[in-house]
Amino acid sequence: MSTNTPARSDHEAPPAIAAGWRFHHIGIPIRTPRAGERYLAGLKMYVSGFECSPYGIQWMRFDADSPLPEMVKSVPHVAFEVDNLEAALEGKEILIPPNCPSEGVKVAMIVDNGAPVELLEFQ
Repeated sequence: MSTNTPARSDHEAPPAIAAGWRFHHIGIPIRTPRAGERYLAGLKMYVSGFECSPYGIQWMRFDADSPLPEMVKSVPHVAFEVDNLEAALEGKEILIPPNCPSEGVKVAMIVDNGAPVELLEFQ
């Protein structure tokens, strides 16, 4: 599931979907505050929109000293739910190693073709 993936037709789903990955959300970095933002102190960032977006859009705004990689703070990412995070990470370029940001959730971020991709496993 990278630039080495064979070409596919317009009507075909991405190989990630065929592997059982399920779309969860798209994260879009922004610079201006939005109504309903929640602050995530450990990441020094604000999130909003996911809980009310029928399309899984999450807006993300970062403090200047957020510890997250610059790519996450500046490039939109797509997120997929996976059944086995460790297996999904095999052979991938890891941007953020597996971690547990909240109870019952393991996440990691990889890089594919210059873009961040978030993987989530719910327990």
